[in-house]
Amino acid sequence: MYKVNCLNPIAKCGTDLFDEKYSMTEDVNEADAILVRSAQMHELELSADTLCVARAGAGVNNIPLDKYASEGVVVFNTPGANANGVKELVIAALLMGSRDIIGGVKWVTDNKDDENIGKSAEKAKKAFAGTEIKGKKLGVIGLGAIGAQVANAAVGLGMEVYGFDPYVSVDAAWNISRAVKHITNVNDIYTDCDYITIHVPLLDSTNGMVNEEAISKMKDGVIFLNFARDILVDEEAMVKAVENGHVGKYITDFANPTVAGKDNIIVTPHLGASTAESEDNCAVMAVKQIRNFIENGNVINSVNYPRCDAGECQYESRITVCHKNIPNMLTQFTGAFSKLSINVPEMLSKSKGDYAYTILDIEGKADESVINAIKAIDGVLRVRIVK
Repeated sequence: MYKVNCLNPIAKCGTDLFDEKYSMTEDVNEADAILVRSAQMHELELSADTLCVARAGAGVNNIPLDKYASEGVVVFNTPGANANGVKELVIAALLMGSRDIIGGVKWVTDNKDDENIGKSAEKAKKAFAGTEIKGKKLGVIGLGAIGAQVANAAVGLGMEVYGFDPYVSVDAAWNISRAVKHITNVNDIYTDCDYITIHVPLLDSTNGMVNEEAISKMKDGVIFLNFARDILVDEEAMVKAVENGHVGKYITDFANPTVAGKDNIIVTPHLGASTAESEDNCAVMAVKQIRNFIENGNVINSVNYPRCDAGECQYESRITVCHKNIPNMLTQFTGAFSKLSINVPEMLSKSKGDYAYTILDIEGKADESVINAIKAIDGVLRVRIVK
């Protein structure tokens, strides 16, 4: 019986996918797997029994990835599961940026006691007039699951769409409309586009990438949307650019003191993935990844270990090893099995940064002697008998 702990409420449609081999526990210290959304885990010391953590969402800033990797704990996320929810909010933001919908709604609320509000509105509405997005140039920085959907939707709305992503995957590229113009230099997005939306992961290379220099290259009156991560943008520089009129509007999904309550800055309280459908999709995806990992040893959508998918084991036993990405590991693994007179007909090994993951299917029943032989190899972090 495997035990699962939820650090946050997880949609029932996801947890219902656990069968009789699993039970839920309130005690994180006895959990084999942990499901999490926003709970902070940086100070959480995991039990030696914990095999994996699954984040029901894309961002993993609340999880100490390298620390858990060094303990042989695989961390998953659910990229793309909330993409449609975020896409729809971005489209709403495009419209809010081009039309003063918020100002108009506030005017009606402020004048609710006016008996002649209909006539008054006809006089007042010119203050909230805007522009249409059809025919305008939209630059999409990052063409992953969300960026690709935003680009395609904007094409459908009649916008002229430019996409920048030097690392776009083959799968993502197949899903991008041919009408999206591929840009090889992000500066062309800054200088040419009327609207810009950013959809890149937070990495050392992207932290603060939209800085004062980048903002200075943008067209006067540009509308900039940030529904990815707040610190991708130097928001102090952005606020100054809005205040001096260079940037027409800044729309962000991340509330903080720098941007809250500022004129021509629209801030939503992190609503991107806050839909019932997104939460359901993330929960289902996270649970499926936990089950595939625990029952088959496969690693799909991990953020601290490499993708390693060997399907279902067709042999008597399967061993998985979390280990450091150092030379001669595979030779030592096969050597250990050879000493035990065990044949290894199938092996799959992948690496990611400082860490690697290996799946070994063997002929014969795996036992503690196998575990001990692999554990004795320097650089091995965790060994598990899956079957």
